Amino acid sequence: MIRSLVAWALKQRVVMVALTLVIAAFGAFGLRSLSVDAFPDVTNVQVQIATEVPGRPPEEVERFVTVPVEIAMRGVPGLVEMRSLNRNGLSLITLVFTDDTDVYFARQVVLERLIEVGQRMPQGVTPLLGPVSTGLGEVYQYTLEHPDDGTRALTVAELKKRRDIQDWVVRPMLRSVPGVAEINSQGGYVRQYQVIANPERLRYYGFTVRDLHSALARNNANSSGGAMPVKAEQYLIRGTGLITSLDDIRNIVLREVRGIPVYVKDVAEVGFGEEFRRGAIIKDGVTEAVAGIIQMQRGANAREVVGRIKKEVARINDGNVLPDGLKIVPFYDRTDLVDAALLTVGKVLLEGVILVVIVLFIFLGDVRSSIIVVCTLVLTPLMTFLVMGRIGLSANLMSLGGLAIAIGLMVDGAVVVVENAYARLGHASRTGGLRKEHYILEAASEVGKPVLYGIGIIILVFLPLLSLQGMEGKMFAPLALTIAIALAISLLLSFTLTPALCSYVLKGGSEEDTWLLRVLKRPYLRALDWCIGHGRTVIAGSLGLLVAAIAAIGLLGTSFIPTMQEGSLTPVIVRVPKISLDESIKLEFEAMAAIATVPGVAKVMSRLGGGESPADPGLPHESDPIVTLKPRNQWPAGWNQDRIADAIREKLKFLPGVEVSISQPIAARVDEMVSGVRSQVAIKIFGDDLGVLREKGDAIARVLSSLPGTTDLRVERVTGQNYLTVRIDRDAIARFGLNVEDVNDLIETAVHGKVASVVYEGERRYDLLVRYPKTDRNNVESVSNLLLRSATGAVVALKDIAVISVLDGPPQISREDGQRRLVIGANVQGIDLGSYVAQAQARIGAEVALPPGYRLEWGGQFENMERAIKRLSVIIPLTIAAIFFLLFLLFDSVRQAVLIITVLPLAAIGGVFGLLVAREYLSVPAAVGFINLWGIAVLNGVVLISQFRSLLEGGADLKHAIREGCEHRFRPVMMTATVAMLALVPMLFSTGPGSEVTRPLAVVVIGGLITSTSLTLLVLPVLYGLFGQSRAARQVDETAREEVRQARAQRALAAQATHEAAAEPDRDDNAGDPLPEPNPART
Repeated sequence: MIRSLVAWALKQRVVMVALTLVIAAFGAFGLRSLSVDAFPDVTNVQVQIATEVPGRPPEEVERFVTVPVEIAMRGVPGLVEMRSLNRNGLSLITLVFTDDTDVYFARQVVLERLIEVGQRMPQGVTPLLGPVSTGLGEVYQYTLEHPDDGTRALTVAELKKRRDIQDWVVRPMLRSVPGVAEINSQGGYVRQYQVIANPERLRYYGFTVRDLHSALARNNANSSGGAMPVKAEQYLIRGTGLITSLDDIRNIVLREVRGIPVYVKDVAEVGFGEEFRRGAIIKDGVTEAVAGIIQMQRGANAREVVGRIKKEVARINDGNVLPDGLKIVPFYDRTDLVDAALLTVGKVLLEGVILVVIVLFIFLGDVRSSIIVVCTLVLTPLMTFLVMGRIGLSANLMSLGGLAIAIGLMVDGAVVVVENAYARLGHASRTGGLRKEHYILEAASEVGKPVLYGIGIIILVFLPLLSLQGMEGKMFAPLALTIAIALAISLLLSFTLTPALCSYVLKGGSEEDTWLLRVLKRPYLRALDWCIGHGRTVIAGSLGLLVAAIAAIGLLGTSFIPTMQEGSLTPVIVRVPKISLDESIKLEFEAMAAIATVPGVAKVMSRLGGGESPADPGLPHESDPIVTLKPRNQWPAGWNQDRIADAIREKLKFLPGVEVSISQPIAARVDEMVSGVRSQVAIKIFGDDLGVLREKGDAIARVLSSLPGTTDLRVERVTGQNYLTVRIDRDAIARFGLNVEDVNDLIETAVHGKVASVVYEGERRYDLLVRYPKTDRNNVESVSNLLLRSATGAVVALKDIAVISVLDGPPQISREDGQRRLVIGANVQGIDLGSYVAQAQARIGAEVALPPGYRLEWGGQFENMERAIKRLSVIIPLTIAAIFFLLFLLFDSVRQAVLIITVLPLAAIGGVFGLLVAREYLSVPAAVGFINLWGIAVLNGVVLISQFRSLLEGGADLKHAIREGCEHRFRPVMMTATVAMLALVPMLFSTGPGSEVTRPLAVVVIGGLITSTSLTLLVLPVLYGLFGQSRAARQVDETAREEVRQARAQRALAAQATHEAAAEPDRDDNAGDPLPEPNPART
């Protein structure tokens, strides 16, 4: 098959070159339309159900909304996890599905179940589906600012007007941008029509607040009377009674009292007010602001979507579309991170290509040969981009990182073919003979099988990574897939384009070593001779290194995936739950002002509480700031992002009773959406009683606080929220002829306010709210003295028919898979994650006992790490088994396949010591690096063993075959290792965003290649000499070599006799030549 493919490429070489260039051009064009993002989207397939239940505490939200919905969702196809968050007035349920579930199918099924459960919801409560977005969805965040704002504090009127513009001008325009899923408005004040009832005036006229609410609701509507024919025309009949102004509200008649109409203005004050605020935006600790958070649709191209948003923003700003000279000013732009990450990996790619080209010129020593190989190096990435676009693989840090890794591997096949063709053509130029294409065909066919198996083994070792699950699977699948695609394309080009280019460009020559190889080969051959002579010592030394490496593994520590430095920080601040929004805003101003003084901080924007979207569950006591950092060259000398984070923690120590947890915008959002927590280590306690959960949670927190490495310790708050509880006395209300609804209606309308209708101003809509004045609802005594009128006309105070008290309760209740849970979260600093969790598990197991019915689970990044380790423990043995199978097919020998497999632990030695020297943990990227390293090491082992076998089949004795094989194959082994190693050197020293994730991989491969190449060239020959052949095989080979020697001797005698008989020395020049040595396979 390989010979036929090469023959076709040589026969149709013009077509082959043209076709390749066309495909490469399509690849270059396709690169522009390739989906681009900083990171692979690791968010699982999920559907969120958000339900607003105004005024309901978490326990009632859980009982009346969350539990019925959870029961209805059980058994949904593909559902693997169900989490819920119950907060004051809000239920947020997250349904997680299998990765192969289509998100729109999942939404459809969930919607059908919601229709079924809708009739069991409280009146006026409607569950809604969250936006079709992911953990990477928040791509653009902005504020509305005026060029003259400066550092002054904005007034309430200004904030109210800007929020109005955000909701009704900016949001609709940006919402229409393709790829935008949702825009969450936050900050400022939402305008509202308010009717502030006067309790005394209501009592004077004999009205209740329910009468006022009913009158407002009935006097704001239009109607239709159908159509009326008038002669040859037709009139459409409509009644108009919508409220258009404050005076319309004031002049609504409640009813007549003693023949005099009583208007709304007689019993209430009508004006504009503000909705109850759930949160605020704090800018640089100086002023409040109005912001919009744009979420991108799932699967969209982040760069394209943000590009469209920025284009629309530029149109709005440049055209002065917004009133009062307002401008849209971004404070978070995902493309900044995307561009920085792509610049990092692009720089690594370019530097890797340059280093590989230099190595090729140095090792090949022939300009024409190097140019042919470089063509493969350039065309392979372009064609890879084309395939990536066709299969929907985005260009991100990991996929392009895979291409950077493949740079050092994709030239192997082309180098082997070109090198063999170069030697063949050189021999042909000295002896003459057939056409050039014939020698190229023979050269490519000769090395076809070793090249196919060698590259195939490297592809094979990466394919099992596609079976990784969860976050690590989504993270490293693009890397493995890109490498497999690039190597497969390079393999195809090696058998098609490379022979075609050889027929045009290549000229033959001698296989003399370059100056660098001569310098390296002399000490190598001396070391090889010593190793062969001291085989047992060499094997013992190798085993000693292997034992030392195994022992060193215990010193490494384990981690999941290194945190990518995004260039921004999110110091989440959690205060006591009972704090008011105004007090929380005051403290947030102080906190943001303190953070702004930290060196390296460019600006600070804090999102305090929640926004307009019901899928945003923020509470007034929680803030989620975004701290944008300056460029690295403006940081203090020796500082890194962790040092800045420590400085922020130090600055925030003055805040009383707060918990601070520092993360990054994408990392925090992804962690929360994937696992429901934002910490590296999360301990989940499951049970029914919140008191027990709190007690055990505090006990576990005490244990964690005593462990070294614990930072950002946080216990989920299940107490601390004050509830003013009105417990209705049923006997008392029965005496006055009242019912529970009367009392509840008064509480809801008087204190919280109740929406009576909606007022329309063109396209804008504003709620019309009825409530009592502040003086009648701003303290416990005022609420106790609220008055009700019974059916008999009697007036009774609320305190006379109910017990009013302030009780402690939960600010939120979390659930997972139908059961309550409490989470204790912590980040880890200065110690590896695995060691920390091992200590924590031992201490907690010994010191914290859970009562029956309660259980404990470990989550966060540790959960992901454990899952990855379990998966890798299966993948790696299967990979080794698959490599062994291919080696057996190649050599048809179990013994020699086992010999090459021994290269794997030898290669791992350098990888382990590399991690130890670089102070990197044993993580998922490091494991991927070991897999990559093994593929290269096996390839070099195949190169040597193939040469040994070829020489032995040609009649050489074992010792001679080993030495000559090592000498002959020194160049390809060194070139393969050096190219692969230097291609990753830029990745090792890169400092841009994302370099933290790929650095452990580069450390393992570079360190492993240093030892594996040395040990392959020195130890493998020793092992082959001792174990490469069985005793029977050696006897057979000795017999075969004796037969070859006898044949040569007979031919020499016959040639000499013929020469003497003819007495003509030149009659038969070749008669006395020995049998020609077969040309060994080049790999």
